[in-house]
Amino acid sequence: MRNILIIILFLSIQFARAQKTYDKISITYDNASITDVIKKIEASSDYRFFYVEDWFNENYRISGQYNNIALPIILDDVFDQTIINYYINDDKSVILTQNNIIYDTLPTDFFGKMKKEEYQIEETNPVFITQNSNTKKRGIETIRIGKENKNATQKTFTLSGKVVNATTNEFIPNLVLTIPSKNINAVTDLDGNYSLELPVGENMLELKSLGMLDTKKKVVIYNNGTHNFSMEENPEMLDEVLIDADKDDNIKESIGGITKIQVKDIKTIPLVLGERDVLKVATTLPGISTAGEGAAGYNVRGGKTDENLMLLDNAVIYNPTHFFGLFSALNPYTTGDLEIYKGNIPAQYGGRLSSVFDITTKSGDNKKFKGEGAIGPVTSNLTLEIPIIEDKASLIVGGRSTYSDWLLKATGDEKLENSEASFYDAVLKYNHQFDDNNNLQATAYYSKDKFSISSDSLYGYSNGLMSLKWNHKFNERNQASLIFAHSNYDFNIAYDSNGNNNFDFAYNVKETEAKLLMKYFLNEKHTFDYGVSSKLYNNHPGKKTPKGSSSIVDPFEVDQERALESAVFISDNFNISKKFSIYAGLRYSYYAYLGETDQTVYADGYPKNEGTAIDTLHFGKNEVAKNYGGPEVRLSARYSFTPSFSVKASYNNNYQFIHTLSNNTTASPTDTWKLSDYNIKPQTANQYSLGLYKNLDGNVYEFSLEGYYKQLKNTVDYKVGAELLLNNSIESEILQGDGRAYGVEFLVKKNKGRLNGWIGYTYSKSQIKLDSEF
Repeated sequence: MRNILIIILFLSIQFARAQKTYDKISITYDNASITDVIKKIEASSDYRFFYVEDWFNENYRISGQYNNIALPIILDDVFDQTIINYYINDDKSVILTQNNIIYDTLPTDFFGKMKKEEYQIEETNPVFITQNSNTKKRGIETIRIGKENKNATQKTFTLSGKVVNATTNEFIPNLVLTIPSKNINAVTDLDGNYSLELPVGENMLELKSLGMLDTKKKVVIYNNGTHNFSMEENPEMLDEVLIDADKDDNIKESIGGITKIQVKDIKTIPLVLGERDVLKVATTLPGISTAGEGAAGYNVRGGKTDENLMLLDNAVIYNPTHFFGLFSALNPYTTGDLEIYKGNIPAQYGGRLSSVFDITTKSGDNKKFKGEGAIGPVTSNLTLEIPIIEDKASLIVGGRSTYSDWLLKATGDEKLENSEASFYDAVLKYNHQFDDNNNLQATAYYSKDKFSISSDSLYGYSNGLMSLKWNHKFNERNQASLIFAHSNYDFNIAYDSNGNNNFDFAYNVKETEAKLLMKYFLNEKHTFDYGVSSKLYNNHPGKKTPKGSSSIVDPFEVDQERALESAVFISDNFNISKKFSIYAGLRYSYYAYLGETDQTVYADGYPKNEGTAIDTLHFGKNEVAKNYGGPEVRLSARYSFTPSFSVKASYNNNYQFIHTLSNNTTASPTDTWKLSDYNIKPQTANQYSLGLYKNLDGNVYEFSLEGYYKQLKNTVDYKVGAELLLNNSIESEILQGDGRAYGVEFLVKKNKGRLNGWIGYTYSKSQIKLDSEF
């Protein structure tokens, strides 16, 4: 009998609701605020509204025209882009609420037995909020997200946004957001972005990061929405926060062979000649080494120095060192974070065989002016952070220079006084946060080195780059980055002797790239990254000109080269379960060597030289002389046997279309860059890796053991006695063959305590096979 009465009650309420009628209204408004629209409705009808005026942003404007339309239809349009809900009472009072809905019926399962399937009564999903006095006493803020929808059937919604430092307004990367009671976790990316899939209703959210105060927020989520968190810096000891923030990234990360170095790590490493050098830190880790004493560049897993893609804010640095490799070309006071991919390279990167060094410059403080400087035995450094628009725009400017020339001249030694060895670099980054969905970053960088290794020659080289990056968030699930980058590398020699054969020699390589990166958060299991990129190379291999009116040197210039390298890519980070995850990526690269150019055809099966040339092909401006390309697979898997032990395996293949030719270790006139063309094929590599990762003592200690095997094809070398300088037929000096590299890397790392650091060991071997009957 009780259930029958309840059914009758519900049916009568539903019937009454179905019979409810609303006055029809005619109203027109143009570029009006919501409060203006409400007053117009009240003036033209008997309805009266109850609300708090502070709920509405007067800068938000709407337009509309309605003729004899029921009030609910008008209100649905007025509040469509807001978090305001409404309830129309029988006495023509309209009650507005933020986020939540006023219900005039009980949920169908309120008495525990009624079911939608049995009685066909409309089911609603009201969100109940508990009033917890303990939460108020602890000062935990309640945040309401989204707008409740009475007809919603979803059980979870997406919360996304950014996390920033409340003092500096800088984005906080690698911050952990967690809801311990529901085992929900997320980590911010390098730009401070996060995305969480939360069950509808209340969630107690905790935020933790190195150097920041732990923060708790009570999040009540009604629908998909965004919220930006700010965190206060923690002046106390930070060891415990360190373990919580990155406590098991090495175990959970889907991709193996990743090294992450944060700016905080740079400030605690030992000094090298007064400099904190992030790339020097990288060489202490397994699998990464310098090219040798007095050499520029780095070898990663048996690769050559030109096989590393060095990026500073998405633009390429061709020579990342100063002083023959003693210093890196990166200012330690402006450098933010560094990610090195030496195992499985993400699908968005291409064009190099061995690794990617993805370096970001930190953003300036947009609240207050700051400065930082240092005077060392070899260099001096000054960095300024300048607010342009408070809380929105900032500029960071950094400059570094050596005074070694002055020191050499002060020695009193005639040989040293006539020597030169100096460098300087400067970086500028502008960051503008237009709103929660739009951010612009612009970077400019320039460095210059000059040195003399003999009394008659002055060598010099410079790196220049600029990049623009526009970040846009379409909604909670979709975001994009549009990137434009330009890089320029110059090398020159001024030869000046007592004779009449003085000359200037120079070569130059430029590249200009446009890239679109898209990210789609499908759900907590799938995150898709996809996009397109295109890069134009302009290579000037060498130019020799007479120096001075008395020089008898004949001017000569090697033909310029142009090529276009384009790609389309997609990847999915697929969390199959808590234990098993897969990163699957596919990149398709297309390379075109462009005219205007003359390309020599050589007889098949014979060495390439003047005697075996059988034809010359001419290609007009922008005509494709030769193209290469193909798919590049990026596949990695991780399986966690326990929360502190995982196994990772990966496979990837890569193409490289630009190469260096050098026959000694230091920068010299025989160094030159060469693009793949009609006769020189791109280099390719296939790499397999397998790693074991184990943490001990509450993640205080990290152990890893990783092995790799790399197969190389068309690797570039040159003949004995090759003429690499100013040679228009350089393909006749080039040899291409197969190669392989393999090794084992071991790392033990201590994260916590007064004594911390790591010990790494690498065993590796690389071989090249140039096999020909000639």
